[in-house]
Amino acid sequence: MERHLDEELKELHKDILQMGVMTQEAIFKSVESLKNRDKAQAQAVLDDDKKVDGMENLIDEKCVDLIARYQPMAKDVRFIATAMKINSDLERIADLAVDIAQRSLELADKPLLKPLVDIPKLSVVAQAMVEEAIDAFVNKDAALARKVVLSDPEADRLRTLVYEELVNDYMARDAKTVDRAVPLLLISRHLERICDHATNIAEDVIYMVEAKVVKPHPEQLS
Repeated sequence: MERHLDEELKELHKDILQMGVMTQEAIFKSVESLKNRDKAQAQAVLDDDKKVDGMENLIDEKCVDLIARYQPMAKDVRFIATAMKINSDLERIADLAVDIAQRSLELADKPLLKPLVDIPKLSVVAQAMVEEAIDAFVNKDAALARKVVLSDPEADRLRTLVYEELVNDYMARDAKTVDRAVPLLLISRHLERICDHATNIAEDVIYMVEAKVVKPHPEQLS
């Protein structure tokens, strides 16, 4: 029975990795659709979201089934529980990519308010954090997970820069810019939330590997 459990845990491992790849593709396509004003690419993100939702449901069902059938030991329970939580965070990240794609569609036919500078920088941070969080899970790498958690303040900083520029330099000076500025504000918020979910994944990896809860105690990261 233990051998069968090990094989199914390996399959679960692969499923989470596939979910991660799908999520990363959604982020990339949504941001590229904004940068390139590409409606087709934005629409592709929306269309692919059903596949992500289906994968999330499949993984959740597998996790519940594994616990019910095998009643695994503490280490394996931590792995399965972490997989379920990561699965939920990845699905939410994909939803945020959909939100970005929707804002991109809103802006596609309007003149660009300003050159995109900080939003692409924020998207790079977000994509790196998600990729590293997934790698930390795959490799059970608590050190890499800590690196992800410590990257989150940079995402917050970039989001603040976007907010301050759009509000102070555009919206406050010219009300006619609001319809183009608000979608960009929302995109920066969506990207920041993606970083928050990547942080959640990283914290869950630390718990899985070390059985240590760091969320309320950031000092434990050092």
